[in-house]
Parts: sequence; C-alpha cells; structure tokens
Amino acid sequence: MREIALDTETTGLNPKSGHRVVEIGCVEMINHVSTGEVFHVYVNPQRDMPDEAFKVHGLSEEFLKDHPVFAKVADDFIDFIGESPLVIHNAAFDMGFLNWELQNLGKPALDMARAIDTVQMARKKFPGAQANLDALCRRFGIDNSNRQLHGALLDAELLAEVYLELMGGRQTGLGLGVEEAAAVGSDVEIKVEKRQQREARSFAPSADELAAHADFIDKLTDPIWKT
Repeated sequence: MREIALDTETTGLNPKSGHRVVEIGCVEMINHVSTGEVFHVYVNPQRDMPDEAFKVHGLSEEFLKDHPVFAKVADDFIDFIGESPLVIHNAAFDMGFLNWELQNLGKPALDMARAIDTVQMARKKFPGAQANLDALCRRFGIDNSNRQLHGALLDAELLAEVYLELMGGRQTGLGLGVEEAAAVGSDVEIKVEKRQQREARSFAPSADELAAHADFIDKLTDPIWKT
C-alpha cells in the first residue's frame, strides 16, 4: 500500500489573503514504512515574506526568488503523489493551500477524502495530550534535534515516522511477520527442531498413602464415601 507523507511551508495562514506555498516536501511510504523516495521543491511565491512566517521556516524572499514558481512544479508534484493517500499533520491547512494553488492554474483540486490527518489520529489515541509534531516525536522517541526551524521535507520525514508509530509501529500485526518469513525463499535452509516429549507422569497413590488414607477414614464417624 503506497502512501505519501506530505508537508508544506507558506508565507502565512490563509491563501485567500494572498499567501502562497513556498516549499513542498513529500515522502513515499509502502505499508506505512518510508521507502527513501522523496519529492522536495522550494517555490517562488512571487511576493514578500512576512516576518512571522520567516521566523517559522527561515525561507527569505531573497532565497526563494531564484526558485521556480508553483506553475513550473505542479505537474511533477501531481505525478509524484499519484492517487496515493496523503498523510498530513493538520490536513485542512496544507490541502487548502495546495488546492488554492492548483485551482489557480485550472487544475483539479485534491480530494480531501484522500487525506489522513495525523493530528486527529493523535488526539483520538492520546486524548488531552499535545498533538503537535514535536510532542509526538518526544512521545515516540523520534530524534527531531535537527528541527530548529520548520522545513517541509524534514517535517514530512518526521511525520512518516510518527505515522508509523500511530499505526502501531513496525510490527503492526502478525501478518507482517508471516510475509517476511514467506519472502525468505526456498534457497534458505530452515532448521526445525522437534521438542523432546517427556513420559507421562504417574499420579497413582502408593501403598503407604492408601494405608494412611484408610486409617484417616476409620477415625471419621459414618463417612458417606466409605464402602
């Protein structure tokens, strides 16, 4: 099963206010595990970079002006994600921005139904606990020490690890172990050892035990089991 962990960085919080996508990071996963295949681009937003956004991701207007505009990377992005489900932390935000950019180019919007929101997953699994990416990395022991600033690719890579843990970890069920065993192949010799069977133990009473029991019965008044 192919899925895509996805993250974006933007110039602000609302595309309807003129804010734009400035970075896209995608990580391919097969059966919830990252394959190492990624899609990563910086995008020229063709506008200034507000200080509030710069403090979050550190991407300046000067840096981004030498990168392609969204129209130049849209088709490559669409080709990479294909029809795969999209694993996103706070899906409404990223999907809203991506669909705004796509629709401005006359391209079909991404169906919200294909988005898997890990914020909602985390809140359901850990009610009342923090559900941001840093908190989940701490909970699952995932190294996020390089995350001094937000970055779309780095965050997508961390998200892929968090998602795997939210799904139950690397061994999510017995089926995975069976598949791995089946993949070994017929060229590998499998050693099967038979368990040593012990002889059945005898629990029959000894003559001394029977005599002791009879002596005990004789001391009872009219025992109902004595024949």
